[in-house]
Amino acid sequence: MVDKNLEPIRIVFEEKIPMHKFLGLKVKVLKKNYAKINIPFRQELIGDFRNNRWHGGIIAAILDAVGGLVGATLITSSEDKLATIDLRVDYLKGAKAQDITVEGTTVKLGNRILVTQMKAFQNGQFIAEGKGVYSLIRNN
Repeated sequence: MVDKNLEPIRIVFEEKIPMHKFLGLKVKVLKKNYAKINIPFRQELIGDFRNNRWHGGIIAAILDAVGGLVGATLITSSEDKLATIDLRVDYLKGAKAQDITVEGTTVKLGNRILVTQMKAFQNGQFIAEGKGVYSLIRNN
């Protein structure tokens, strides 16, 4: 379910950002202050070949992407700018060779700083969480 006003953001997120296209990120829910995406597993995303587990850097990149997507729901103009300042990731469980679902929410929005929280799951099991801090500059 994508809020009809946010459909252009979904299109940019899925189709215009080459890294997102490469990873196959698909938006499942998008509304103001909230995003949920699915990432299909592919062998190219393995980091631990002995245990067939996702690469932690890929998971971090996905958490950052979801934090940015949450921030994009707050943009009011095509001239606004959003950039990552800081990202913290806690890996709670090795990510198996299965799809991942990530949810993100706004924690705090200030005049120029946005804080988001992201959670990654596989089959309902919590595998990683992240906190993103973003610069959000409004140009309207």
